[in-house]
Amino acid sequence: MLVENILWLNLAVALGIGLLIGADRERQKNAENEMAAAGIRTFTIAALLGAVSTIVNFWLLIVSILCVTIFAATSYFVRRDQDPGLTTEITLIFTVLLGGLAISAPSLAASLAVSAAILLASKEPIHGFVRASITKDEMIDFLILAAATLIILPLVPNAFIGPFDAINPHNLWLVVILVMLIGALGHLALRWLGGRIGLPIVGLVSGFVSSIATIGAMGERARGMPNLMGSAVAGATLSSLSTILLLVMLLVATSLPTLHALMFPLVFGGVAVAAYGLVVTLKSFHENGAELNNLSRSFSVKTALTLAVMIAVVLLVSAAFKVWFGQAGLVVASGLAGLADVHATTISVASLTAAGRLSAESAVLPILVAFSVNATSKAVAAVISGGKAFARPVIIGLILQVSAIWLGWWLF
Repeated sequence: MLVENILWLNLAVALGIGLLIGADRERQKNAENEMAAAGIRTFTIAALLGAVSTIVNFWLLIVSILCVTIFAATSYFVRRDQDPGLTTEITLIFTVLLGGLAISAPSLAASLAVSAAILLASKEPIHGFVRASITKDEMIDFLILAAATLIILPLVPNAFIGPFDAINPHNLWLVVILVMLIGALGHLALRWLGGRIGLPIVGLVSGFVSSIATIGAMGERARGMPNLMGSAVAGATLSSLSTILLLVMLLVATSLPTLHALMFPLVFGGVAVAAYGLVVTLKSFHENGAELNNLSRSFSVKTALTLAVMIAVVLLVSAAFKVWFGQAGLVVASGLAGLADVHATTISVASLTAAGRLSAESAVLPILVAFSVNATSKAVAAVISGGKAFARPVIIGLILQVSAIWLGWWLF
C-alpha cells in the first residue's frame, strides 16, 4: 500500500511538472499570437508520458523520448520560417525526461522543473541584459572566472606541500577565485549604481582588491580635482572598511577558529572606520558627484595571481620563522609582510592554524601587527599621492581604526 501511495505521489509530481512548464509555454504562444505546436496540454501529457514509460520499462522511456524528439524536429522544420527558435521543442523533450525522473527522484525533478520555468519566464530580462548590458570584456571576465572555478579548481591538489608543508595549492587558488569574484561583484555595483554615489562607492568596492592602491588613486584624484577632495577622502576611508570585510571573508574560507579569536578586534575596527567613513561621506555629498565613465575590466587576473604568489611566499617565510624562532619569529614575519598586504599575512597565519600547527589564540597577534603595519603603508600612500590636505583626514580614520582594533583585543 505504501509503494502504491508513493507511486501516485510521483505521478502527481510529474503532472505538476507538465502543468508548470506548459503554463509558461501556453502564455508565451498567446503573447506572440501564434498557434504553437505545444501548449499546456501537450507538455502535461509529455511529462506523464515520461513517468508512465519509466514505470512500465526503461526502454519504453527511451522510445518515448525518441518519438517526441522526432515530433519536435518535424514541428520545428514546418515552423522554422515563423519562429527560428528551438526553445519550445527542446523544452518538450526535457519535460519527458523530467516526467521520467519524477518516478525515481521527484524532488530533483521538481527542482529542475521550477528552474526551467524560471528561465522560460525570464526570456525578455535575460535577453535584454545579455544583449544590451554586458560588454565583450565583461563576458570574457565571466568566462575566465567560470574556468577558474569549474575547470581549474577541481584539478588543483588539496594537500599541504613544499618546504615546511606550508602551501596548500587548493586554498591558494580559492583566494584567486575569491579576489576575482569580489572584483566582479564590485564592477557590477558600479554599473548598476552609476555615478550617483560617486567616489565613496568606488573606494568601497575597489578597496576589496587593494586598499593601498585605492588610497593612492583617490589621492591622485583629489590632487587633480580639489573640488572632489571630500569624496576622495570618503572613498579612501571606506576602502579601509573593505579591508576588514575582506579579512572576515578570507578567514571564513580559511580558518573559522581564527575568525572567532579575532571577532571583537575586527568588529571594533570595522564599526569605528564605518562610522567615520559615514560622516566623511555625508559631508562629501555637498560636492558635485563624479561621473563613472570608461569603467575598467571586472577584475584583474594579474592582481589575483600576484596576491596568491605573495601569500605563498609569506606562507613559506612564516612557517620557517615559526620553526626557527617560535611565536616571536612569526610576529616579525607578519609585520614585514603587512607592509605590502595584510590579506596575504592573514591567510598565511590562518592556514597555519587550519593545519594544526598554530593555535587560534596565537594567530591573533601576528595578524593585528600586520594590520597595523599595513595601516602605516596606507598613510604613506595618502601623503605621497594626495598631499597633506588629503592625507590628514585619511590618517585620522586609520588611527581610529587601528586604535579600535587594539582596544577590542585588549578588552576581550
